Amino acid sequence: MTTTIALVDDDQNIRASLEILFQSEGYTVRAYADPVEALTALIAQPPDIAVLDIKMPRMDGVELLRKLRETSQMPVIFLTSKDDEIDEVIGFSIGADDFIRKPFSTRLLSERVKAVLRRARGGPNMDPAQSGPQEGDRKVVTRGLLTLDPNRHICAWKGKPVRLTVTEFLLLQALAQRPGFVKSRDQLMDAAYDDSVYVDDRTIDSHVKRIRKKFREVDTEFDMIETLYGVGYRYKE
Repeated sequence: MTTTIALVDDDQNIRASLEILFQSEGYTVRAYADPVEALTALIAQPPDIAVLDIKMPRMDGVELLRKLRETSQMPVIFLTSKDDEIDEVIGFSIGADDFIRKPFSTRLLSERVKAVLRRARGGPNMDPAQSGPQEGDRKVVTRGLLTLDPNRHICAWKGKPVRLTVTEFLLLQALAQRPGFVKSRDQLMDAAYDDSVYVDDRTIDSHVKRIRKKFREVDTEFDMIETLYGVGYRYKE
């Protein structure tokens, strides 16, 4: 099966150029000019990854992602022409996986898409045209009532599914791999982002807050992620 990528941008020239780019790389491409129409389509048939413009009429990309996150954890990359740093803070806090600023290199976007897909699938050398099981799958992580399957991007607590974004999954995995050991915010950034993506402490804090919230929707007494103020976070032994 080929990997499906959804493009949502009201700029026809950008949509056309990206369609040509990703089709030439073996992706199945679904492109939308209207974010409201895209929302319905992406909920009904989620792609493997979505690239969303932020500044669009009727519904901006941030609101579109917020609505998508109610039902889906698909990887999402934002395209933005704005210089305001607050966009990235809000975008990461609601579950964006990466940002690309306009004007951008199509080669850079292509590499970012591949990087986010690799993170989502838990492997270092994924072929963008393949989405099935791969050799070298990673082991399932089990810590008490927690189960993390990085190959299927499945998280469960007490046997109940917890829907995490790619970044949230990677942060939790980094903590759960060594219970009792403190991870600084810088270490968590390294675990969840590549070197070309800058995030600050507030972004990591927002992700941890969202992870806790999602677990407490399954178990109101969940308290396995500890905050060590001024130091970082750790997963309880």
